[in-house]
Amino acid sequence: MRRVSVRLLPFLFVLYIFNFIDRTNVGIAALQMNRDLGLSATAYGLGAGIFFIGYGLFEVPSNLILARFGARRWIARIMVTWGIVAAAMMFVRTPMQFYVLRFLLGVAEAGFFPGIIYYLAQWFPRADRARALSRFLIAVPLAAAVGNPLGVLLLGLDGRLALRGWQWLFLVEGIPSVVLGVSVLALLPDAHTDARWLSDEQRFWLAARLARDEDGSAATHGLPPLRALLHPTVWLTSLLYFLLITAGNGYTFWAPTLIRDALHSSDLATGVITGGIACLAAAAMLAVGASSDRSGERCLHAAACAVSIAVGYVAAALLPTAVGRVAGLALVNVAWASSLAPFWCVPTTLLRGSAAAAGIALVNSIGNTGGFVGPYMIGLLKDATGGTTGAFLALAALALAAAALLLVLRRESHGCRWPHEST
Repeated sequence: MRRVSVRLLPFLFVLYIFNFIDRTNVGIAALQMNRDLGLSATAYGLGAGIFFIGYGLFEVPSNLILARFGARRWIARIMVTWGIVAAAMMFVRTPMQFYVLRFLLGVAEAGFFPGIIYYLAQWFPRADRARALSRFLIAVPLAAAVGNPLGVLLLGLDGRLALRGWQWLFLVEGIPSVVLGVSVLALLPDAHTDARWLSDEQRFWLAARLARDEDGSAATHGLPPLRALLHPTVWLTSLLYFLLITAGNGYTFWAPTLIRDALHSSDLATGVITGGIACLAAAAMLAVGASSDRSGERCLHAAACAVSIAVGYVAAALLPTAVGRVAGLALVNVAWASSLAPFWCVPTTLLRGSAAAAGIALVNSIGNTGGFVGPYMIGLLKDATGGTTGAFLALAALALAAAALLLVLRRESHGCRWPHEST
């Protein structure tokens, strides 16, 4: 398992770093772009969130194609197309062009994240899975730790070659995704049976361990993909992921602007602050993932994180000092990121085979519509009320609802806990 981890996780981590940078760098670009394009808070929130409409519509078909034809070719295709669209954001001139390209970016990226979740479940036994997922998913906060300061530096190229700083940001951060997409064809095996860096004995051991997990799983055997899409527990899992994503992306797309306005900081200082918060989130993710694997408990870990998200939003809404409000936002990001690894261990145990590919994609598809709701709701309420208090309290309520649903899922599903297995 150490060899599998060393061979796969660093490479997948780098892929996801650029995936998340290209998805969320609009938050840093907004420091200049909104003024240049005359975007209101509502228009920016709509454009930031509409990405998830295109993303959600194509998640399930994309993941079914990956399960049928293999991860290597399909992930390469996804990365090359999203890199091209991400770089093309530099040509935006009107709000409508902004909406269209953000929608197309979602379409291009659809299937990447659920495809990787499905892919890792074919390599890592369940007792090792939360740690493996946390090592992959720390790309979410670390993309901000790397991308936000880098984005601010790229904004400093403003005026070079007659391009605005935000145009340089989209161009420079889009190109690596295309290059990495091509490298996937050479570096990523479709399955452990294709891994020439494992010995025959190691491949046999891993196949036997994964088979033992399946034999001991409560997941239904032979469930067709379309039936998986109607599974009640899949829909419950999708709903609570929607709530988590809505709460989390309220921070992701608005934090740079809100922190800058609260602290009256420079663009560079804002990038450093959000990057530091991201580093804290990465450390917390690793700790929560390890704790979840040690105990075999998934839902309670994720529920505790959801409650912490709510506490962070209440603090950001009601504390009287700017530093206190920013600390509340930091808690939101740390807790949201930490919820991801234990949460994603649940759907990978509910279903198997192509049904798992369909179910994971549906959970991610429905959940990520929250990526539209969260940013848009903050922008809409900010324009309507002149502040963010109402939006933050609403997001806190959604996080508490997610915590409640996680407790329901724990009671109803065997996917949240199993007897601890020694690794």
